[in-house]
Amino acid sequence: MVRLPLQPRAEPPQRTPAAAPWPRPPQRLTRGPIAPARSTKRSREGETALAGYIEDRWIKKKKDPVTGKRERTARYGMGKRYKVAGIPGVRDRSFETLEDAKAWLRRSATDEERGEFVDPRDGSITLADYIARHWAPGRSGAPKTQDGQERRTRLHIVPHLGHLPLRSITAADLRAYVAKLDGTVVSVDYRRGILSELSSVLEAAVDDKRLVANPMRAKSVRWPRAAQERREAWPLETALRIRDVISPRNRIAVVLGLGLGLRQGEVFGLSPEDIDHGRGVLHVRRQVQAIKGRLYFALPKGKKTRVVDMPPTVAEELKRHIAAFPPVEVELPWGKPEATAQRRKYSLLLTTRFGNAVAVNTWNTYTWKPALAKAGVIRPQAEGAKQWQWQAAPQDGFHVLRHTFASIMLEAGESVVTVARWLGHSSPAITLGYYAHFMPEAGSKGRTAVDALLGRTGNSMPVQTPQILPTAGPGRSRSTSGSGGGRGLQG
Repeated sequence: MVRLPLQPRAEPPQRTPAAAPWPRPPQRLTRGPIAPARSTKRSREGETALAGYIEDRWIKKKKDPVTGKRERTARYGMGKRYKVAGIPGVRDRSFETLEDAKAWLRRSATDEERGEFVDPRDGSITLADYIARHWAPGRSGAPKTQDGQERRTRLHIVPHLGHLPLRSITAADLRAYVAKLDGTVVSVDYRRGILSELSSVLEAAVDDKRLVANPMRAKSVRWPRAAQERREAWPLETALRIRDVISPRNRIAVVLGLGLGLRQGEVFGLSPEDIDHGRGVLHVRRQVQAIKGRLYFALPKGKKTRVVDMPPTVAEELKRHIAAFPPVEVELPWGKPEATAQRRKYSLLLTTRFGNAVAVNTWNTYTWKPALAKAGVIRPQAEGAKQWQWQAAPQDGFHVLRHTFASIMLEAGESVVTVARWLGHSSPAITLGYYAHFMPEAGSKGRTAVDALLGRTGNSMPVQTPQILPTAGPGRSRSTSGSGGGRGLQG
């Protein structure tokens, strides 16, 4: 038997490896199972990149090599199971169920892409904390304005709503708050100021991504309607009686308020340098303001200086006052009461007995109120009352002298434009809104002009009725019927 030599086994043909497919973008590694539904957004190259993921914090993602099962984590059974993470600019958040996590992931990623995302946890800060930490440090405006804002928030907003988290303030809460203000704050303008301040705070919270919307803008939250309050003036006899009973040192304050319409702070900031006897005018260039007992110089209201015509009687009163009570140079901060503010010196016409600038509240309590009592405008002090305890008189403050000045000018026929300029109003419309009822001749001049134009007065009727249709000619008669297509003439 012949044995054939063994042939070597043929090697199987080598296959040419196929071209590798286009590499996929690397998958993001996670520490837990990824939910089937993911939130995605486009990258700059047009590829789809993951914008977030859902992590199971109770079960490990990696299987045990022996059992092939996923093991429990050390957090198993503690806290919320599913955590949403990985959305740029959004803090992680946990949920009890996977469905809730998926839904929130979709919404938050969409809102974040639109720039509308608001994390509810950012709105958990209370209104009082937000005002103190984020709103108050950013206040701007004149120091007096900032002081008014601080008072409104401290006295009327924080005590009622300060304990509520921002996200918990609802339209129902605000409707109840508006109703409470109606019963506690008398002035409509002041109530509107409080609500305006609250709305500004909540609007800032929207800008800071702590609220989705400002609840003060809800249609059901109705603000009190702006009152068209008429300014009431004193009879001239009352004003003159106050001028005569007030102390001689302070008489000039009443003269300037009644004769020139100056505001109280402008009177206290007046200097001899502001008086121009040659031209018969007075320059209003500054005022004395007070915040928490600290005095400072500032520009007049609206940061506008003005020039007021000065009658000869007022000029004579100023000369007599300067002769009896020489002006005193006073140095105060300018623009704000802080010690770091720039300081300026002015000779003031009206100062205290000790040569200091006059504080408004002190002057009202110890000078103005006693004069009102002597003149019979308010009741005298009750027996045993403290020196500073007087009857409240909001309608009889120093500002009523300004209203009386306006009434005198308008009743005398002075133009509204001129009075507005003297008072320092930004527009004559403001002057008309406040003082139009002081113009008794308003309307009568117009009626007189129309009567003169028509050539008759009274309510007499014309003797002959005006001819409307042409007179019928020969051979033509006028139709008195409404038929015939409306034609007035017939052939």
